[in-house]
Amino acid sequence: MIPPNPVVSAVVVLGFVALLYAVEALDVVAGGALDANGVLPRNFAQWDNIIWYPYLHADWAHLTNNAVPLLVLGFLATSGGIAQFLQVTAVIWLTSGLGIWVFGQPGPHIGASGLVFGFLTFLLVRGLFARSPRQVVVAAAVFAAYGAVLWGVLPGRPGISWEAHLFGALGGVLAAWGVARDARAARKGAGTSLGA
Repeated sequence: MIPPNPVVSAVVVLGFVALLYAVEALDVVAGGALDANGVLPRNFAQWDNIIWYPYLHADWAHLTNNAVPLLVLGFLATSGGIAQFLQVTAVIWLTSGLGIWVFGQPGPHIGASGLVFGFLTFLLVRGLFARSPRQVVVAAAVFAAYGAVLWGVLPGRPGISWEAHLFGALGGVLAAWGVARDARAARKGAGTSLGA
């Protein structure tokens, strides 16, 4: 589905991705020092790294691998409006970060791939929760383009945070459920009439 204000949606998503590139440029200047600030599983002294770990990437290739799907999936995820998009992003971000912190392998976990997997699963299941044929059609198109990526939620290559992928995907499902629940509640509320 097309966002209600596609220009604003494009600016928001492009702005976020541009910020990722700016942070990576700063990291290059700092000799890669920022990468140590990823999520450190079960480290209480640095739990707040959950706040900024998606901004950090190992190198330009890592960033570009995340940026392209972020642009596409992020734009599609704004179809419910910017306010909803920010809420969905927060749910995915925190679910992925907390999942890494509790269950992740030792060492810093960095990168926006948790958001990529979250937006992907949000778009895939939103139509099912909302019982919307149009959203199911969008989900089918998204699955055709990115469905193979879902194998990344399983342990695989060393150095790849499958935990970020798995919990990002779970965050996307949680966000889709919440959006559909709120939409149903709003429809019921709009249909209620109160007596004087």
